[in-house]
Amino acid sequence: MLPAELPEPPQVSLAEYQLLLQLRKHDLTQNPLKRKATTGERLADRVAATVGSWRFIIIQSILLALWITLNLIAWVQHWDPYPFILLNLALSFQAAYSAPIIMMSQNRQSDLDRADMRQDCEVNLKAEIEIEIELLHDKLNLLRDRYIPEILAQLQRIEERLEQR
Repeated sequence: MLPAELPEPPQVSLAEYQLLLQLRKHDLTQNPLKRKATTGERLADRVAATVGSWRFIIIQSILLALWITLNLIAWVQHWDPYPFILLNLALSFQAAYSAPIIMMSQNRQSDLDRADMRQDCEVNLKAEIEIEIELLHDKLNLLRDRYIPEILAQLQRIEERLEQR
């Protein structure tokens, strides 16, 4: 038996329709082409990777300890006596240049992450749409397999009754 009233099919908004058209154009199984990094961006990535490593921290710590030790116990000449003004200048110089370079690398990585998130969102939307389409197919199959034969049988019975009159 058919339900008394079928629900009204949902209407697709213009924005949803445009999104569907856009998703149909893209092959979301392939990652989007990423532009090639410039020389400055590659350099910033290398500097950030180097400065942000344990190897750099350990080597720099050893050099700082060596600098301070040699200046404290030097017999002949102290090239940077306590309070180590030259060392302070060198570390300030390093910090002044490494911080903006690291920020450039982080900004670039942030842009790449944003593009990846956009791609993931599109893939998820397409998967959601495919699930909805699969549900619609299931409903159509249910109509075909269950309700349409019942309707045809009822029509046949009505036709037989009409012929008997």
